Amino acid sequence: MAISHTNEGGGNLTKEAPGLNRILVGLGWNRRSTTGTDFDLDVAAFLLKSDGKVRSNEDVCFFNNAIVLNGAVQHEGDNLTDDGSGDDEILNVDLSLIPSEIEKISFTVTIYEAVNRNQNFGQVNDAYIRVVNGETIKEVARFDLTEDYSTETSIIIGNVYRTVSGWEFKPVGDGFNGGFTELIQSFGVNL
Repeated sequence: MAISHTNEGGGNLTKEAPGLNRILVGLGWNRRSTTGTDFDLDVAAFLLKSDGKVRSNEDVCFFNNAIVLNGAVQHEGDNLTDDGSGDDEILNVDLSLIPSEIEKISFTVTIYEAVNRNQNFGQVNDAYIRVVNGETIKEVARFDLTEDYSTETSIIIGNVYRTVSGWEFKPVGDGFNGGFTELIQSFGVNL
């Protein structure tokens, strides 16, 4: 998947915004006019240990588990269509509340019931994910998704990870075509 962004290769969030504690991760998209079918894209965050796995299923923030770690990560609600302008779904993250054993937060986007609806990211227009400084509301990074993934139904968009100098953001762009189930199993979530 081609990803464009404002910070080449990601960036050190803490260096760009000293004292940064809160970030907002927003997802937006437009339905493709050629099919006329609604697409329900869902953003999620997986809080991962050093082995790339969750500690438990409670370390996954998505529309059905909207508040994680007593509010450290919060999903602002499931937008079932692309109606409106701006971000269609938002995750708020308070980095100061993330426990030290969590080394990385992976942000993902999935097409809800994509396999049953025969949908994929090749059928979605103008999809993006962006990272915003939660205190100043200044956009730090933006990733525009192209239609290059014609079979993928879930994508790991990027990671916020802990370093000795603070928190950094790095784009990923790994796709899965088995939907949300294949994605969550890669992070060690038990079904």
